[in-house]
Amino acid sequence: MTDHTVVITECDHDGFDPETAEAAKNDLTLRVEQSTSEDLVANIQDADGILVQYAQITAEVMDQTPRLRAIGRYGVGVDTVDIHAATARGIAVTNVPDYGTEAVSDHAIGLAVSLARGIPLLDRSIRAGQYDVSLAKPLFQMTGRVFGVLGLGRIGTATARKAAGLGYRVIGHDFGVEPGTRRHGVEVVSFEELIEQSQVLSVHVPLTDRTRGMIGEDQLAAMRSDALLINTARGGIIDTDALVEALSAGSILGAGIDCHEQEPLPATHPIAALDNVVLTPHAAWYAEQSYVELKRRTLEGVADVLAGRSPRNLLNPEALDRSRVAE
Repeated sequence: MTDHTVVITECDHDGFDPETAEAAKNDLTLRVEQSTSEDLVANIQDADGILVQYAQITAEVMDQTPRLRAIGRYGVGVDTVDIHAATARGIAVTNVPDYGTEAVSDHAIGLAVSLARGIPLLDRSIRAGQYDVSLAKPLFQMTGRVFGVLGLGRIGTATARKAAGLGYRVIGHDFGVEPGTRRHGVEVVSFEELIEQSQVLSVHVPLTDRTRGMIGEDQLAAMRSDALLINTARGGIIDTDALVEALSAGSILGAGIDCHEQEPLPATHPIAALDNVVLTPHAAWYAEQSYVELKRRTLEGVADVLAGRSPRNLLNPEALDRSRVAE
């Protein structure tokens, strides 16, 4: 038996049976906290490993939790964790980059199609007693329109595949991939060409210093007036204030936004008052099939580190060479 303790720092899931079962299998003590920024450190003082959803795990937090050896992030993005600081302190960081590929790409396509066909606006209008398709014009078929994908990783590639199946002509842009080539069957163009040509632009890049605010006032101004902007990645990639201005002015046709710069998104936020926007509450990751896998594998990654095994998805392998606590 081990005396390793794993703490779920905070999480909005409705139960933790998969984590509990995985912890028991690995002889780990598991505790669930719903920490705020004020009591986060106190709640994880005794933790050898933590599972994180939204909590910010900074260098300062790590310095105040000397037992910490492993951080598991629920999901793909790890922008809430200072990976450089973790590596310097011998703390392994794991994630689950492939659990929600189908769910997130489904959601991106769903947002795009619902906007293209005006479904949310028509639904609201008919409930208000208005039976008039003209309220949602212009509406578009998919065949022949240009679907742009920003980021051709797992989720972006899956989204491109599904968009092509609907009849869209798909183009994409990805860092480090030469324009004029093809990646996973997608025609690769420059970032500027992607912005200017896309009639649907779906965002699938991680939030990093390079991507933060990469779709701002200038990029929105360069987009087509009939363009739809879809974001199922991270809110900080798009400048929300600039997006509200562009949507209000009709510079672009509409937007489907699942990830927000401020979460939860306040009901009074200006974007919530716009009819040409479909909003969802950072829900793209969720599907019954992927939910349990996410939870089990997040705990599994931390358990592997604590047991001296190499985890399936390790973001900083250098940390294992300088583990802060000896076995």
